[in-house]
Amino acid sequence: MKTTQIPTGARWRKSSYSGSTGGQCVEVAACTAAVAVRDSKNPEGGAFTVDAAAFAAFTRAAARDTLA
Repeated sequence: MKTTQIPTGARWRKSSYSGSTGGQCVEVAACTAAVAVRDSKNPEGGAFTVDAAAFAAFTRAAARDTLA
């Protein structure tokens, strides 16, 4: 397993589809070779990274609603 360092000062962003009530949201930040993902309600609770190509495939599938 490869570890990707999340840089200090990473620019985290939340989906424009996320509501303002703080529900079930995640934030993402682009890293050098990966995408970092964390819980927006607990930003200090840690994050995980996923290969950028895998994250792109996930978001395309989510947009098509084919994640069953």
